[in-house]
Amino acid sequence: MNNLLRLLFAVSLMLSLPAMAQRAGSGADQISSMSGDLAWLPTEGELFGLPVNVHGQTTYINQRYNNFTSSYSGQNSLNAQKSMSYTWSGTLFFGARIAPDTDIYFNPEVVSGVPFSGLVGLGGFTNGEATKAAGAQAHFYSARAFVRQTINQEGDKVVLENDANQITQTVSSNRVVLTGGQFSTLDIFDDSKYAKDPRIQFMNWGNMTYLAYDYSADARGYSWGLAGEWYLDNWVLRASRMLAPKTPNGKDLNWQIFNTYGDQVEVERQHQIGDLPGKVSVLAYRNRMILARFQDATNYVIANNAQGTQAINNVRTNYQYKTGVGINGEQALTKDLGIYGRAFTSDGHTETMSFTEADNSISVGMSLNGAGWTRPNDTLGVSVMQNGLSSFRRNYLQAGGVSYFIGDYAGPLQTISYSPERIGEIYYNTLLVKNVLLGVNFQHINNPAYNSARGPVNIASFRVHAEF
Repeated sequence: MNNLLRLLFAVSLMLSLPAMAQRAGSGADQISSMSGDLAWLPTEGELFGLPVNVHGQTTYINQRYNNFTSSYSGQNSLNAQKSMSYTWSGTLFFGARIAPDTDIYFNPEVVSGVPFSGLVGLGGFTNGEATKAAGAQAHFYSARAFVRQTINQEGDKVVLENDANQITQTVSSNRVVLTGGQFSTLDIFDDSKYAKDPRIQFMNWGNMTYLAYDYSADARGYSWGLAGEWYLDNWVLRASRMLAPKTPNGKDLNWQIFNTYGDQVEVERQHQIGDLPGKVSVLAYRNRMILARFQDATNYVIANNAQGTQAINNVRTNYQYKTGVGINGEQALTKDLGIYGRAFTSDGHTETMSFTEADNSISVGMSLNGAGWTRPNDTLGVSVMQNGLSSFRRNYLQAGGVSYFIGDYAGPLQTISYSPERIGEIYYNTLLVKNVLLGVNFQHINNPAYNSARGPVNIASFRVHAEF
């Protein structure tokens, strides 16, 4: 599989070079005035009589922090000494229209990187790409391989422009879209114009989606499943069932989709206020798999003097349900300025299925285009976040238990001094050359991993992002 993916990367890059050279003088590579997205160069054509397109991206992110105050450290604590982290990713987006309303897509991806402290010590990861990184050696894998079927009904015509995983298509404002195969739950749910993609917008996980949304995925963030979307003018209803990992935060998926799974449903309402777009969406999820309950794990720690261990591994015996609900809103205030906000809560009884070490989270922020200072291709973003734990997870940590990504236990009197984790983030992007974005980012984290005895931590970052 790795050799096949390497071959596909090499072939697609060779095929893309003539198209890139031919279009080098076009204006299609401007950054969106509201989100900071780089527009994609038109790379559509035909192959064996079928409409096809090819796109690609590569992103390098480098993050650093200096020594910070720490009264004590445990096995899952963020290293208090000066540290550096990086990730590099490359993705190819292949698409083909095999029937008038049927598309297939395949996204091979390569990632390398070293996350801070082996990806422990924080609730809100500072780099949304870090969960894919498994060391300095590059790893090739399939990120997406899915089929999309569009069922148009009577309604206004809507043109979907050529994009990554989207061949130009005219659809109805009243339509049903079915997606089946390998993809990320976040490809379908919790979309945001201002805070979604760590490659070009805010980097922190709490700005990539709701931090407390424990959506079903493998350790890289992808899964297999079926999703349906019903678009009805300004309304959208979405639902999906995705495969769950065999073990929490594992790479291997459990294909018994009727026994272990992640379900979600979302309702979205788009609107305009004074001709300026906005929307509100509500999302709920329910996971089912064999998970540990924090109350059982806490009892185990106390009864067995098992402080400093991942006692959740010893009480994972029965199927459990994990649920949560959240709301997301965004609104353009001017043609250059937009705001957004997310809030989410999960039940907090059970351990993490995939990523998140948070049971409630809230984030708000703004995105400003640089037209006001004669830099229309630049974007400034500012955000604040707060993440919290349920009483069940908190009691487990304070009893001396350790979870996957957090747990500062260092002795009987050195468990966490609980306080919500609070994060401020600011970034600035500029178009360095055609299709190449340069960005800087700063994050200030109070109470890392919900422990007021540690921090604050100041993280400075830069990134380079290129597309074709």
